[in-house]
Amino acid sequence: MTSPEAAVMSDERAPILSLRSISKAFGAVKALTDVDLDVHSGEVVAIVGDNGAGKSTLVKVLAGVHSPDAGSITFKKSTVRITSPAASRELGIATVFQDLALCDNLDVVSNLFLGNEVGGFALDEVEMEKRSLSLLHQLSAKIPSVRTVVAALSGGQRQTVAIARSLIGEPTVVILDEPTAALGVAQTAEVLNLVERLRERGHGVILISHNMADVQAVADRVVVLRLGRNNGDFRVSEVTYEQIVAAITGASDNVVTRRAGARSGEEAKQ
Repeated sequence: MTSPEAAVMSDERAPILSLRSISKAFGAVKALTDVDLDVHSGEVVAIVGDNGAGKSTLVKVLAGVHSPDAGSITFKKSTVRITSPAASRELGIATVFQDLALCDNLDVVSNLFLGNEVGGFALDEVEMEKRSLSLLHQLSAKIPSVRTVVAALSGGQRQTVAIARSLIGEPTVVILDEPTAALGVAQTAEVLNLVERLRERGHGVILISHNMADVQAVADRVVVLRLGRNNGDFRVSEVTYEQIVAAITGASDNVVTRRAGARSGEEAKQ
């Protein structure tokens, strides 16, 4: 019989988000095959892989853009179906895509609350400004003014605004799709600092990245996708850069790699 203490410890270790055997095909192209993924609260999980590995498809499944063909998704211990972007947001999953989707002609406050304005027809500008300042302060964000037009911000500051906007609905899981792509060293450091703040706030963070330096700097675990399949799940503190790259390229000789290779060979014969 399980003791109450053991039950509490087991509960604390339970992932906030769990994917099992997720598959997705587009015609004859199998983008994802039997993919598993766990994300815990207060954990940064990096998903890496070559182009075509299935990273973007997996993000879009979680964001409600694509529905999986097979498999299950468990969120906060309940099996869920994510049928649309709105359904994903309502569950508590926020996705910041690479294009950011910001309105350059609007200021920071307007971008943060676009579609979630406070006060209805009589907008409460003061309250929205207060909330904006508070949120950006919690994230240790380097924004000159919440009344600055977004077009005048740097790449790192724009990413900051997009991440802050995703937190307006108090999500449980935040997905960041290549958040440091095309950013300089200083701006990248700024964004990685934001990822640290998200973890400190207790969010589960999924980080999609090609940059291994970024992954090793902020991630707790790294999940490798190769040809649409799992090809490794490592604790960053226990794996080398070379081992991650080997899993990405398929050069590593591990159980997961061999199993993936065997499955690919069987499918090729069919």
